[in-house]
Amino acid sequence: MIQLIIGEKGKGKTKILLDKVNEAAKNAKGNLVFVDKDSSHMFELKNSIRLVNASEYSVASAEEFTGFISGIISADHDLEQLFLDGYMILASAESHNMEDSLLKIDEVSSRFNVTVTISISVTKDELPEQLKDKVIVSL
Repeated sequence: MIQLIIGEKGKGKTKILLDKVNEAAKNAKGNLVFVDKDSSHMFELKNSIRLVNASEYSVASAEEFTGFISGIISADHDLEQLFLDGYMILASAESHNMEDSLLKIDEVSSRFNVTVTISISVTKDELPEQLKDKVIVSL
């Protein structure tokens, strides 16, 4: 299952995502992973949360990013939640090609019972109709 935190750039999506992952760490029975474009938020995460710096991997498209996320899920059978900050940058995505990628991430995360919370710099109007019911925060 995916959950989306959406809003224009600079509206506070990352802060909300960091609060959610740190709150989840208090009661997590499995592993938590935070994927970011760099390591700048390393010291804002509880030490039980694994930070993955996506820039260290050669992800050049939304399709490759979907495979990257599937790899993270497949490598950790104890993964409970995955948090992705800045989907458009991480996935090298544009609004016209994000729907397929996000629906595939939703499918694989549902199959393996991993909740994936994703921040995306889009407005509700820019979000494809099929993803609007996945929004948990709109800024």
